Amino acid sequence: MPELPEVEALAAYLRERAVGRRVDRIEVSAISALKTYDPPPSAAAGREVTDAGRHGKFLDVVLDGELHLVVHLARAGWLHYRDAFSSGVPLRPGKGPIALRVRLDDGSGFDLTEAGTQKKLAAYLVTDPAQVPGVARLGPDAATVDLATFAERMRGRRGQLKGVLTDQQVLAGVGNAYSDEILHAARLSPFVISDRLTDDQVAALHTATREVLGGAVERSVGQRAAELKGEKRSGLRVHARTGLPCPVCGDTVREVSFADSSLQYCPTCQTGGKPLADRRLSRLVR
Repeated sequence: MPELPEVEALAAYLRERAVGRRVDRIEVSAISALKTYDPPPSAAAGREVTDAGRHGKFLDVVLDGELHLVVHLARAGWLHYRDAFSSGVPLRPGKGPIALRVRLDDGSGFDLTEAGTQKKLAAYLVTDPAQVPGVARLGPDAATVDLATFAERMRGRRGQLKGVLTDQQVLAGVGNAYSDEILHAARLSPFVISDRLTDDQVAALHTATREVLGGAVERSVGQRAAELKGEKRSGLRVHARTGLPCPVCGDTVREVSFADSSLQYCPTCQTGGKPLADRRLSRLVR
């Protein structure tokens, strides 16, 4: 799933490539991906792309300062920029992985695609990003939040730390991968209860959040959209590295699996050397 650093990099890429171009048309292939109907996609035609930014993990393409194409790429979505499309034939609804295409006046543009069968990519054409329900509910941005606000948000929602850190209403921008990286850098168990954090633990978590996300943004911005997934994987220390040695202490990175996700951690760095119970294995040995 694209998280804050990747969405920031995609916004920077669009600012470099698309700003100053005018929209020729927006084509919708996956009807379920477009969550708004007023204004219609045709309202974007002829408007200049004036900016691109983000709200948490939402990408915001600004058209003439009046319309916003706001996109949440969900778990399997991505943006593919095309210098030129191979055909001028409009997209056929329901065909292939392309959910939405934005054609620009110089022949370039970008596709929003989604792999897999769970179609959750969402696009909104609005006059104000706050009209998007997910944007309106976002907590403070994880990349810029100050320590006092961070402490208040973490302790204000009781739960296991991994879940609280990825709750977009608590803090915007952190997902499954970077939460593993942040918790590893802060040397905290993913199952610590959030409202029991000490002042030192909160400070360490805040520092880790800023440093992990800041480092990922620095590595990502300037990369081509097609290279961002590989860049993300290359910078990870524990996430998706089950069975490999921890780069800090050398212990084996472990995993806890859930119904539709998993987390990775280092026992030595994060849990006092004690492996956490894997729910999947626990069910098998009963």
